[in-house]
Amino acid sequence: MPHYEYKVVPSPSKGIKGKGVRGAEARFSFAIQELMNGMAGYGWEYQRAETLPSVERSGLTGTTTEWRNVLIFRRLRTGDAAEFQPELLPAPADDMDDDDDRAIEMATDTSNEGAEPLTDNGVEDTEANSTIGTSLSILARARGNVPSPATDDDAEQGDNAKP
Repeated sequence: MPHYEYKVVPSPSKGIKGKGVRGAEARFSFAIQELMNGMAGYGWEYQRAETLPSVERSGLTGTTTEWRNVLIFRRLRTGDAAEFQPELLPAPADDMDDDDDRAIEMATDTSNEGAEPLTDNGVEDTEANSTIGTSLSILARARGNVPSPATDDDAEQGDNAKP
């Protein structure tokens, strides 16, 4: 659907002189013609003429309603986001080596099969993972969601095991 912008200009109130234009009516028509041709030169398309009320001040405290004649023009709005056609960039050259290909595959792999958590320095952090797992199981038991499983820590403590 095309989008338009509109321009409203006051209609000429009196005619203008022109070559071969005689009479008040012809001068008035010539003034409107010149206005319309000037607007068309900037891409504006004439739509219609309207007579609209305008409330204006009259004296110190009074107001009056004046009727104004205006001409309405429109043109297609440029620079709309809907008209924007993105330009596709060419594909990059395939000059990467096997290590780069493997790194891209690992970065875009969403299956997480066989993935091991890494710390910031790239070393596996199993101690942190076991701590997190233990914390989550304690939280679940505290909420009553999961029965307490026997762990290696419970077996080592023997009689001192937590209930």
